[in-house]
Amino acid sequence: MPREKQRTPELRDRVLHAAVAMLADEGLAGFTTRKVAHGASTSIPAVYELFGDKAGLVREILFEGFRRLHAQLSRIEATDDPRADLDRLIDGFRAYVRANPVLAHVMFGRPFADFDPGEQDAAAQASLNSQFVRCVARCVDAGVIAGDPLDIAHILLAFAQGLLAQETAGWLGSTEESRDRRWTIAFDALLAGLRPASSEIRPASAGLRPASSEIGPAPARLS
Repeated sequence: MPREKQRTPELRDRVLHAAVAMLADEGLAGFTTRKVAHGASTSIPAVYELFGDKAGLVREILFEGFRRLHAQLSRIEATDDPRADLDRLIDGFRAYVRANPVLAHVMFGRPFADFDPGEQDAAAQASLNSQFVRCVARCVDAGVIAGDPLDIAHILLAFAQGLLAQETAGWLGSTEESRDRRWTIAFDALLAGLRPASSEIRPASAGLRPASSEIGPAPARLS
């Protein structure tokens, strides 16, 4: 008699949540299919039946990470100040990565050697890109900045990821105040360079709000 198929939506969700939780608790070094199966109270063959192989599981973790990020950023309500909304969107992205550093590393760093990103994986980031493009387009329409919204959105995300890499490594400052200040200075300078020629420079004090979550104390670096 053939073995009963175990591809139930409930088991799939349980395995996926166990995998994300394991990444957060043990990091990349402790991530194995065996441990994920144990954490989900199932078997390794069941995990493979659901996801194909470890690469398939990692791909679904990546998708789950972008789903969670999209949901978090979607809770940011638009106001009549598009520049303030853009600040809040960047702040929300920063807070998510700081709260989920290992998951974010899977999403943006692709650290697994046996995972070969494809078109599907690039599409997973499309929802994030579209959120930034819409917000940037409102700034362009309001005359706050000038340029192609898609180009600017890509630049902002790349810029934010670079700052986050420095921040998570402890190189952006030894205090929360200094890290917040450098985020504000960086994005004020970047967006000031994108202003229409007739625009006045925006005061630095109106920049990004402090991030709402922390990944832990940073090592002593520059203050």
